[in-house]
Formats: sequence, structure tokens, C-alpha cells
Amino acid sequence: MTTSFHEEPSRSKYEVIVVGGGHAGIEAALAASRMGCSTAMITMDLESIGRMSCNPAIGGSAKGHLVREIDALGGEMAKIADATGIHFRMLNKSKGPAIWSPRCQNDRDCYSNEAKRRVLGQEGLDVIQDGIGDILLMGNRLEGAVTFSGRVLRCKSLVICSGTFLNAVMHTGTSKCSGGRFGEPAANGLSERLAGLGFKTGRLKTGTPPRVDINSIDFSVTEEQPPDDDPTPFSFQTLRISNKQISMYLTHTNSETHEILRKGFDESPMFAGRIKGVGPRYCPSIEDKLNRFAERDRHQIFLEPEGYNTNVVYVNGFSTSLPARIQQEALQSIQGLEHSVMIRPGYAVEYDYFPPHQLNHTLESKIIKGLFFAGQVNGTSGYEEAAGQGLVAGINAALAVKGEEPLILQRCDAYIGVMIDDLINKGTDEPYRIFTSRAEHRLLLRQDNADSRLMRKGASLGLIPREVIRRVEEKEKRVTEAIQVLKSMSVLPAQINDLLSRRGSQGLSESENLVKILRRPEINLAELITIESLGEDQRLKVLTTDKEAMERVEIEVKYEGYLRRQEEQAALFQRHEGISIPEDFDFSKVKSLSAEGKEKMRLVKPTSVGQASRISGVTPADISVLMVNLKNYRSTWNELPISKAALE
Repeated sequence: MTTSFHEEPSRSKYEVIVVGGGHAGIEAALAASRMGCSTAMITMDLESIGRMSCNPAIGGSAKGHLVREIDALGGEMAKIADATGIHFRMLNKSKGPAIWSPRCQNDRDCYSNEAKRRVLGQEGLDVIQDGIGDILLMGNRLEGAVTFSGRVLRCKSLVICSGTFLNAVMHTGTSKCSGGRFGEPAANGLSERLAGLGFKTGRLKTGTPPRVDINSIDFSVTEEQPPDDDPTPFSFQTLRISNKQISMYLTHTNSETHEILRKGFDESPMFAGRIKGVGPRYCPSIEDKLNRFAERDRHQIFLEPEGYNTNVVYVNGFSTSLPARIQQEALQSIQGLEHSVMIRPGYAVEYDYFPPHQLNHTLESKIIKGLFFAGQVNGTSGYEEAAGQGLVAGINAALAVKGEEPLILQRCDAYIGVMIDDLINKGTDEPYRIFTSRAEHRLLLRQDNADSRLMRKGASLGLIPREVIRRVEEKEKRVTEAIQVLKSMSVLPAQINDLLSRRGSQGLSESENLVKILRRPEINLAELITIESLGEDQRLKVLTTDKEAMERVEIEVKYEGYLRRQEEQAALFQRHEGISIPEDFDFSKVKSLSAEGKEKMRLVKPTSVGQASRISGVTPADISVLMVNLKNYRSTWNELPISKAALE
């Protein structure tokens, strides 16, 4: 069953209900419905589905890894980004492949329209324009929800993806109003209901910069940022990017800008204490930058058109909640913006969230069975972090309905697993952002191999078509065969010394294996294949038409030793994850645990020794004590969910 904008679903019972139509809600609702569950998405405004509240961009450092993983598991964000992207770039290409990250600017309206089209066209998914103010319980199990309009909807799983809307307040200077996004009301009542059931709540802040009229900008005095010539798609199912690509532009603040901004500090809701919520450390407001980096005389400002057919430009790097008049004056002190016209001032949003230690790795609540949380409501920032959580929550909500084993991604499986594990074990008192540095096995978790890592999981859930898996298997075969060829072949000095000389690499005096040649940092595979005798080998020649396979071959050859070492580390990690902790294990009775370790483990309730070791405040000594106590638990080995060998 599908709905249009004008139809109101008549049913009152679903297997899965998703609250929210943002990036988390989209992934959760589509996944649950595609897995065969009757699903409803409840959103306060149908027109806001997939709306890009802040920067109309997808991906970036580590965030691009998340998007490719979402795609590999069967999510939708990558496909929507590919269909609506206006400026694609692969970031960090001058560095190692572990941190290469795809990013694109998107046409804001096109992205939302495309997301809405896919949601409204999904079979088995009803979309209801309303909000949730209460939930129904039977003991500690979810039974349903009550909408703002008083409608009772029964369900087996409820996924809350409410973004920045719970008890939300928007601030600009001394003025404030209720609302979770420009022109959209806050969602009130649900936070209080959940707090009454024992959930801890907190308060966070996010913000957005002013928008300016493109016709009032002098781009000739800014630095052009062109897109990539041959853009890499986000989705493994997108063959190529055919959208028209446009440039973005770079300028900077200056000392005059900073003096103007400081004039408004007395009216800043952040400095005056009117905002209680903590803002994002890694995406601070411009006034916060001036405070934290007082020694800097300028900051980067990216001017990013919001689409093909709009006059709106997003002023990236200028997020602020200062008074509108200060924003306008400061903008006009920046090179290229001297005559800029501000279409809309920046503002800050303060909202409720639920500290994520209250969740299991499935993103199901530890307090209420059947209640899942995903996105900014868990204390994260960013569309990509929200979408990754939404996909996992939607999948697990559907699996719970079906009575099947949940999907739990480990830290060595995916950046999504790193993110969820961080949230649950370390918690967050500021908006969490993913970084490549958060992953211990980041050379294994590259953006280019997300298909090999995760697509079979997506296929097992019914979210990836068989023909897509077949293409992945064919690519893996091409990679394996090409590496075998490189290991089996050698070249003579006469064949390669000219190439080596051109690349500033030492020439050969005798024949050399191709793998050893390729491991030289100045040599790339595309050049090796141009050598006449090598280019004739079909197993290598086929790589010239498969950019992803060629890239994979080169990475696996050049970094073979590092990859092997990380694989060994991942195996050790998995061993610790396999040492489970019984549900009824009482940490308070373990006398030798440190006070902080005992408190943190009682709070998080780790299910394995590996998880316990990653909880903030738990020391290696605490883990040793825990292992000894697990060894003696109930005094009999057969009552333990682990083997004696595993503990020893």
C-alpha cells in the first residue's frame, strides 16, 4: 500500500512505525518496508521529507565512508546523492587510501524531492502527516503510539528519528522562538513521556549559517574550487555521474570581520547563557572559532550555491546565532561579499536528546523492548551519521518483528559499527561526528571496499538485488586474478627503465617482479599496464575499463603488509568480542573493580569483554579483574556462555 500527499491511510496497526522523515527516518522506513514489514512513517510535514536542514552536501572525511557503507547494506542515501549531486570531489587523495573520502554538494530542492519520491513510491510504506506525543506499553514492551491528533496506532517496533525537533528552540541574537528548523514547529511532549519512564535526557545545540543572494557576490576575487573531472559515484549501483557539475568558491574572514563579530558577543545567546545545550566541537560557530582560536587572523569561508536554479548560496564556515544586523555587517567585510545581500540569517537550534548508553548495539532501548532510537536524538551530528543509524535501527526493528537474529556491526566490520559502539560505550555530551581516526582498522574499512565488506549482509536481508552481488563477485575475481598476474610476472630493465626514469624512480639492473615495482610510491598500476607486453594480458587489460577494480588492486599490492597486520588485529578483536558476559552478571559484586569501572559497567551493561574494554573509564586492570571473575562465575564451565579456552 502506498500513499500520496492527499491520501490518509485507514489502518491503525503496523509492524513498524518510524517517527520522522529526515535522513534517519528515510533509511529506517525504507529498510523495514523492503524487508516485508507493514510500515508507517509519521512526519509533521510531508514536504519536509529528506530536507537538508543545514549544508546541502553529502559525504566528506569519514562521512563518505558511512554513505558507501549505507549503500552496500541496501540503503538509499548514496543513490539520492548521485541523482542530485552538482559538485563531486574525492577528498584527501594526496594522502593514504584509508582516508580517501567522497563528498558532493547537492541541489537542495532536488535532493528533498528525490527522497520524497522514493519514500512515497515505496510499496508497503504509509506516510502519515502527524507527530507522536505518547507511546503505549504492556509492561516494558512497546505496544503502539498516540499521535498529536489523538490517533492510536499499534505496532511491534517503533523507531524514533526526531532529529532536532524535541522541545526545540531557535535562537538569533536576543530573539528566540519554538521550532526545530526554519519555519517548522518543535515536537513537544515525547521527551517528558520518555523521561517519566526512566530515560535520561540531555540538551544539545546545532546551528546554521546565513544564506546570501548569488547575484550579490563577486566571485572573481574568490578562489574557484572545481569539481573532479571524472566524479566517483557514492553508490556501487551508479555506473557514472552524468549530472552537470558546477564550481564552489573559497574566501576568508579577516581581522575586520572578527572585530565586527565581537561587537555582537554581548547579544550572543551562547555567551549570555541563554543556550544551555552543548554545540558541536568539530563544526563550531564563527563566534566560537574566534574564542577558541583567538590567535588566527582568518578562517576559511566556502561559498556553495544550493542548486542549479536558485539564487541561494550557503556560507559554509560561518555558522552563527549572533544578531542579524551583525551577521550582515560581518559578511560585507569579507572579500567577494562586500555587496552581499543576506537572504536569511543564521541561527542556532537547541533540542533534547537521549544519551545513547541507554541503547543496545541494535539501537533498541535497554528500557523498553521494541523501542529504537536513531539519528540526532542519539546525540550525533550530520546527515550521514543519522542515515547510518536509521538504516541499522530500521533493519533491526524489522528483524525483531520477524523474530530473527539482529544485525550488529562490529568495529572491524564498518564505520557504522565504530560509530554505534562509540555512542554506546563512550557516550557523548556534545554532538558526535565520525572521523577516520576513530577506527582502529581504518585501512581495512576503506570507502572503496565497502561493497566487499557489507553487500552480502545487505543481500541476506533482502535489501541488495542478486545481480548487484554478481557484479561485486566479478569485480573481486578481476582483482584477485590481476594480483596473481602481478605476482607471477617480471619485467626486464629495457622494458621499464624509461618509465622509471620519467617517474624519478631508480632504474633496474636486472629483471624485477611487478609487485615489487608497483610497491614503489611513485609508480601506479595504470602506467605499468601501458608497458606493451603487460597490456596484452587480458587479466590486466580488463582493469583499464574498471576504475574501481584497478584502484583496489593497487591498494592491496602497495599496502599488503599493513593490511595483513590489521587483519591480525581484527582477529584478536573478534576473539575478545566472543567472550560474552551473562545478562545477569552483577558488576557491583566484583570487589576489585575500580569505583569508576564498576559504575560505568553497571551503566552500559556490556555484553562482552571486548565491549567492556572500550568503555570510557574502564582500565586494563578492570578487564583483568573481570576476566578472573568471569572464570569463576557460577563455578562451572558449562554454565558459562564461553569456553575455558577462550578465557585462558
